[in-house]
Amino acid sequence: MWDVIIDTLVDAVKLLPFLFAAYFAMEYMEHKMGERAKETIEKSGKLGPVLGGVIGAFPQCGFSAAASNLYAGRVITLGTLLAVFLSTSDEMLPILVSEQVNASVILKLLGLKVLVGMVVGLLVDLSVGGKKRHGEMESGHMDIGHVCEHEHCRCEDGIVKSALRHTLNIFLFLILITLLLNILIYFAGEGFLAALILNKPLLGHMIAGLVGLIPNCASSVILTQLYLEGVMGLGVMMAGLFAGTGVGLVVLFRMNDNKKENAKILLLLYATGVAAGIAIDALGIVV
Repeated sequence: MWDVIIDTLVDAVKLLPFLFAAYFAMEYMEHKMGERAKETIEKSGKLGPVLGGVIGAFPQCGFSAAASNLYAGRVITLGTLLAVFLSTSDEMLPILVSEQVNASVILKLLGLKVLVGMVVGLLVDLSVGGKKRHGEMESGHMDIGHVCEHEHCRCEDGIVKSALRHTLNIFLFLILITLLLNILIYFAGEGFLAALILNKPLLGHMIAGLVGLIPNCASSVILTQLYLEGVMGLGVMMAGLFAGTGVGLVVLFRMNDNKKENAKILLLLYATGVAAGIAIDALGIVV
């Protein structure tokens, strides 16, 4: 049990630099940047999904957490958020490297995640562009002050103090949620999750997608290991990994007040991941 607590704290500490960097950037823009500079950032968001797809592939779920914060403040678009979520590799890359998987295979797997993330992100932005959310707020309109109102912080204290306060609040929340999930997996056993997925065509993709939604690195570890051991196909693994966001969804539900929108994002992420996984197997894609 102590190992579970220690692992939880270690994983949470790894996120701190990313959380602080995201909040610091948002506070800086809120305090220092004029309206013209803000408008420039908003307009540049058209290519955000391309950049988000690349950034998300780095093996650190802190990027998905940062993306959720930035989306809550309407600094990035919905398409960019989904691009980061879909391309997030979490623990997949470290495991592949540790197992000495051929570099070309690793690049192809990462390429699949990045490509799907970019394409879906761009399509989503094209389809929802101009539609309103949060009452009178335009899609993608920057409202960084919303984060301050949500956390009831005293932003007049300065950029650094405000960023630290935001970071501490979400950090403690993540520790609590992650600890509860780790304890659940500890008692249920990782083998229980694995048994749900095996030898179930199509249904396996759907179950793998649900496992991927678990905001815990254990899901990506299980999916990747089962694939490497040859007991799971590429499409099934990718369905779960596409749906996995690390702690991104936890942060989104914590910071974005529109719970109905959050639920829609979760469903869209899940449906996209499962569909992409099924398509990979249907097209006979191998790596």
